[in-house]
Amino acid sequence: MPRRPKSTTPDEVRNRLIVLLSDFEKHLRQDDLRQKVKALVPAFHLLRDLGSSLIPHQDAGAARDRILSYFRKYPFEVIHGDELMVVSGIQEWARRTRELRREFGWTIASGVTIREMYSENEVDLEGIDIDALKPEEYILLQTEQDREAALRWRIANQIRKKKMGVRNKILEFLRANVRHPVTGEELRYVANDKTEWARRVRELRTEFGWPVATKNTGRPDLGVGYYVLEQDRQSPAHDRNIPDPVRRSVLVRDSHSCRQCGWSHDQWNRSDPRHLELHHKQHHMDGGANTEENLMTLCTVCHDDIHRK
Repeated sequence: MPRRPKSTTPDEVRNRLIVLLSDFEKHLRQDDLRQKVKALVPAFHLLRDLGSSLIPHQDAGAARDRILSYFRKYPFEVIHGDELMVVSGIQEWARRTRELRREFGWTIASGVTIREMYSENEVDLEGIDIDALKPEEYILLQTEQDREAALRWRIANQIRKKKMGVRNKILEFLRANVRHPVTGEELRYVANDKTEWARRVRELRTEFGWPVATKNTGRPDLGVGYYVLEQDRQSPAHDRNIPDPVRRSVLVRDSHSCRQCGWSHDQWNRSDPRHLELHHKQHHMDGGANTEENLMTLCTVCHDDIHRK
């Protein structure tokens, strides 16, 4: 079994460590390598005890609790895995971090996932050099626990095992959680950690007409790193292929509200199936361009009504 760090104060551990390291001087003068190694084992354990004692055990007794406490103290900041190893005091810190994400619903994203979202303009974190993020670095993207995450991870685990393409796996997962935000980490997991997952999500929106929204693409109310399939239907073929930068500009210009009835996501509730779409004033099939001037924001109810007329 892994050794558990002992509950003590940082000063107590530091003093014991000083004594051990002072005594180690005599071992350095000896030729017996194994005796040197064995003499350092207690110091190695004490270093782990020192790290875990930095967060009082009455506040966070278990390694997982200490990791969470550390993340919550520094949300939206880059945390290196070595820091988590120190405060947890255990070698299995990476597994405990995954448990916080998958079983307890904390939105902890790895450097790899954030970079892949950034490559598709799905995430932007002020003051952070996203291109420099490393796989062993993490960011807590939300300060509140997502209590529905455990169920979503179970669904994700079932879908990722299916024999189908990455895009279809992602779409099935989004449709299983329609109108419920999911995280980039979940989508990456569904895609079997394939680096193409973020591009496939964008393709579902911009080429296949599925209303997948993020904070940067139509849903400023969403948390950083979240995606949501707003409705289980595809846009008409003539309303697809609108570039994300154009889509974003039109929504901002129209204050994220329907130009016809004024509906916005601030008025949304679970019984309201609406979401916002872009409408071509001159229809795309008639030569209308995907430009800001030719596009306007409509809710799906008004959009359908216009096309019926």
